[in-house]
Amino acid sequence: MKQTDIMPSRYDNSKSILDRILITGASGELGRALALHYATHDRNILLWGRNRDRLDAVAAACRARGAQTSVRSLDLTDSAAIYAAIEADDAAGEIGLALLVAGLGDTLEAGDVAEDPSQVIRLGQVNFVAPSAMAADLARRMAARGRGHIVLIGSAAAFHTLPFAASYAASKAGLAHFAHALRIGVAGHGVHVTLVSPGFIDTAAARRTPGPKPFAMSPAIAADRIADAVERNRAHLVLPWLFAVLRVVDRLLPRAVRDRLLLSLAPPAG
Repeated sequence: MKQTDIMPSRYDNSKSILDRILITGASGELGRALALHYATHDRNILLWGRNRDRLDAVAAACRARGAQTSVRSLDLTDSAAIYAAIEADDAAGEIGLALLVAGLGDTLEAGDVAEDPSQVIRLGQVNFVAPSAMAADLARRMAARGRGHIVLIGSAAAFHTLPFAASYAASKAGLAHFAHALRIGVAGHGVHVTLVSPGFIDTAAARRTPGPKPFAMSPAIAADRIADAVERNRAHLVLPWLFAVLRVVDRLLPRAVRDRLLLSLAPPAG
C-alpha cells in the first residue's frame, strides 16, 4: 500500500488538527516551550528527542496541564527508526500538527580553517536530511486526509554565508528551500507548511557558545510567536523581525564588503 493511501484508523474529520501534535527536539528548550504552549486537557502531545530524562520531565509538565503525552527517544540519523515511529504514531491517531524543532548547532573550532568532515555530515543529516524526509512523509499522509500543518524550524543563519558555521548555515539554507518547495507542492491538498527562521534564542546551549547574541529572545516568547504563525497559516516567520532586515542588507552589500563583515563576526577563540 502506498503511503498516500494510508488512512489513520482513528481519523475523525470533526476533530481539530491540534488534537494530536508531534514535536521533535522536545528535550530542548524551544521544544519544551512549544509543548507547554500546546498542552491542554484536550490534546495529545507526542514528544520526540535525544535526552530521555528531559523528555520525561517535559511529559510530566504537559500532563500537569491536562494533556496526554507519549515519549520517544530517537537519533534522527536512524532513518529506519524515524519512519517506523511516524508509521506507528500516525496509525494510532491522526497527527494534525507536526513541529519539527530538532537540530544541531556548531561553530568552527579555534585554529581550524574548516570544519571536521564528520561534523559536516552529522549537521547535514540532523538539520536538513532528517527533518526534510520527515516532513515529506508527514505531508503525504496529511494530503491523503486533506488537512494538516507542518512547521520546520530553520535559522536566520540560512540567510548568510557564515565562514565560522558553514555547515550549520548551509544545512538550514537547504531546509529553507525544501520548506518553501514543499509548501507550494502540498498547498492544493489542504496541507500547510510554515518555515520558522529564528535568530538567537536564549537557551543554555546558546549561552555556552562564545560571541554576541543580539536580539536574543526567550524560548517561551519564541513558542508563542510560532504558535501564532501556525494559527495564521504563515508561510515564513522570521524571529525577531530585525533579522529580516539584516537579510535584505546582506543581499544589498557588495560581495567584498559582505565577506569582510562576515569574517569580523566570528566568535572569539576560547
